[in-house]
Amino acid sequence: MKTRTFGRSGLQVSALGLGCMSMSALYGPPADKSDMIALIRKAVDLGVTLFDTAESYGPFVNEELVGEALAPVRDRVVIATKFGFDIDPVTAKRSGRLDSRPEHIRVVAEASLRRLKTDRIDLFYQHRVDPDVPIEEVAGALRELIAEGKVRHYGLSEAGVQTIRRAHAVHPVTAVQSEYSIWYRGPEAELLPVLDELGIGFVPFSPLGAGFLTGKIDLNTQFDATDFRNNVPRFAPEARAANLALVELIKAFAARKAATPAQIALAWLLAQKPWIVPIPGTTKPHRLEENLGAVEIDLRPEELMELTSAAAKIPVQGERLPPAVLAMSGR
Repeated sequence: MKTRTFGRSGLQVSALGLGCMSMSALYGPPADKSDMIALIRKAVDLGVTLFDTAESYGPFVNEELVGEALAPVRDRVVIATKFGFDIDPVTAKRSGRLDSRPEHIRVVAEASLRRLKTDRIDLFYQHRVDPDVPIEEVAGALRELIAEGKVRHYGLSEAGVQTIRRAHAVHPVTAVQSEYSIWYRGPEAELLPVLDELGIGFVPFSPLGAGFLTGKIDLNTQFDATDFRNNVPRFAPEARAANLALVELIKAFAARKAATPAQIALAWLLAQKPWIVPIPGTTKPHRLEENLGAVEIDLRPEELMELTSAAAKIPVQGERLPPAVLAMSGR
C-alpha cells in the first residue's frame, strides 16, 4: 500500500483509509459485528492504516467495533474519531444540538478512549463547528489534550476556511474532513487552496458519492427505510435520473482503463493533491479489495484533464445533503 502524509503534520497514513460509519449507521440496519471485525482486520492485512469512526455513529457502537477490531494491531494503525454532538452518555439519545465546550470535549475524549480500547486518539476531529463556542477555545482544549498525550493530532470536519485559519493559529490543524468527489467538487474553490497554503491534509468523505459512483445504483434501486439516502435530494428520482449521466461517463472511462467505476472515481480524487486521503466505506470484502485497487491506477495528465472536463459539463442535480445537515457545514 502506498502512503501519504497529511500536509506538514508528519502524520503518515495509507493512501486510502477506511470509513467505518456504514458498518453501524445511516446506510440501513447495522451489519453483523463479527463480519465487520473481520473486514477491518482484512483491511489492515491489505495495508490500510487509517480508520475513521465517530462517537455519533450508532451512537457509540461504531467506536466499540473499531476498538475491538484494531486492538490486536493498535500500534500499526491510525484511528480517527470525532466529537461535537450532544449525545446522552447513558441512553445514547441525541438532542439534535452541537456541543464543543472544552469541558465536553474532554468528557468525550475520555469516553472515546475507553470505547476504542486505547490510550491515545491519533486524529480527533470536531465533527461540526459549534457556533456557540469560539473555535479558539476548541483548538485550545485540543492543544491541552495533545500536550497530555491523549490526542496526537486534531482536525475539523465540514469547517469554513476562516474557521480553519483561526483554529490553525492556535494549534496546527492536521487534517480537514469534508465531502469531495467528482460528483461534488465544492472544496476546489476555496478549501483546497487554503489547505495547501497552511500545510493541512484533506480527507474526503463520501468519495464514491454514498455509493452512487460505483455504478451499482440506478432508477430502480430501493434503499432500506432507515437509509439516510432516502432524504438526500441528489437521490430523489428526477435528480437521480439526471445524475446517472455522470455515472455513465465514468463507466465508459473505466472500461478504457480496465478498471471499475469506483476505482476511477477514487483514482481521480487521489490525482488531485498528494495530501488527499479518501476514506471510502464498505461492508463487503470484495468491495474493499476493489476500492484499494484504485491506488494502483495511474491517470495520465491528459486522461485526468479529459475526465475532469467531461464531468464538468454534466450539471449535477440536487443538494448533496438534507437542508438541516447542510446548515451545519461551512461555518
